[in-house]
Amino acid sequence: MQRRAFVAAGAAVIADCRLRTADSSPPTPQSTIRSPQSAQEPSLSPEVFARRLERARAELKTRSLDLLIATPSANYEYFTGYNPGRSGRLIALLLPVVGPPAIVCPSFELERIKRHSVVTELRGWEEQDDPHVLVRDTVRRLMPGSGKGTIALESSTAYQTSLRLGRALPDWTFVDAAPVTERLRVIKSPEEIALLRRAIAITLDAMGATFAQLAVGTTERDVARILEREMQQRGAPGDGLVQFGPSSALPHGGPGGPKLEREMVVLIDCGCRVGGYTSDITRTIWFGDRPSDEFRKVFNVVHDAQTAAMALGRPGTPCEEMDRAARRVITAAGYGPFFTHRLGHGLGMDGHEPEYLVEGNQTHLEPGMVFTIEPGIYQLGKFGVRIEDDCVMTATGVEVLSQRAVKL
Repeated sequence: MQRRAFVAAGAAVIADCRLRTADSSPPTPQSTIRSPQSAQEPSLSPEVFARRLERARAELKTRSLDLLIATPSANYEYFTGYNPGRSGRLIALLLPVVGPPAIVCPSFELERIKRHSVVTELRGWEEQDDPHVLVRDTVRRLMPGSGKGTIALESSTAYQTSLRLGRALPDWTFVDAAPVTERLRVIKSPEEIALLRRAIAITLDAMGATFAQLAVGTTERDVARILEREMQQRGAPGDGLVQFGPSSALPHGGPGGPKLEREMVVLIDCGCRVGGYTSDITRTIWFGDRPSDEFRKVFNVVHDAQTAAMALGRPGTPCEEMDRAARRVITAAGYGPFFTHRLGHGLGMDGHEPEYLVEGNQTHLEPGMVFTIEPGIYQLGKFGVRIEDDCVMTATGVEVLSQRAVKL
């Protein structure tokens, strides 16, 4: 492997990406976190899920809804602690506005789901049965005397499943559950933020180790594999986009760009999962002896745009105002047309989730919301720069959960 030399841009990023010690991070609520690296057990205590179910019932009641049905998804996992995955066989969580929830699943799956889910009432159906009939019978049992009402159906439920549920429950009205689930998930609890902090710390450390292994002649795929290995070695599955030179000007460019040469831009956008929660961080560096004057200028404009948004953020700030604050800085520097995507997105169990920091979203930021702030400038045929950090809204302003890159 050839000897590498990094200018201040690369060295600063690598230094920033090193894992901070536990003493420099806020304490995590360990009493409510169990086995955060395990993919097979709830990473949070039963008490956390009990609170979630109670909040869900309150949301259902507020919206005059009688029942929530969720098939395997992030929302299903949010309520049960486990996502068994989707197949041709129906698995469904049924949560009534009053009373305990139940899960309908294939009989041969009862033991697996019982072992991994915090929901204890399970009803199994045999292979020759129609599972939607069992859903109907379970609804009748959970809600005696209610022959009709309104069911909030989890948004990503397969269309065919929704049709069959509708035929099994013809007197019930089905509506989208997104207003319920999004409202519940958009405000992160301290336990959720603790898991996000762990994912972020692992991501930063793995990125730093990956940048340190860059060498002339490597490919984007080579570096992506190194990144994935570094995350796995730290106990968390993850991956990311790796883009060299002109490839970095494609906001979501895939592997297959040029091999790495000296005096070239390197952009890495990646994340990993801890306890079901994911990080999302982007760093852009210059690989070589001296960054070009244009790279230095663009990098600093993007950094200033990120700073402007972070400084503006307060509880009550409309999401679109965050986007506008960053965009004003980039536009004033003459790069407005090259900032081609929204400023950021919510972060949690999904890599992209509400709330979105984008023009037109007038939702006000609230304490507990976690989101990315990731302005970028992309000049096709030349290079792109994106700086992405994960943030949480506190009672007083934006707290950056990841360690920011250093301005050049």
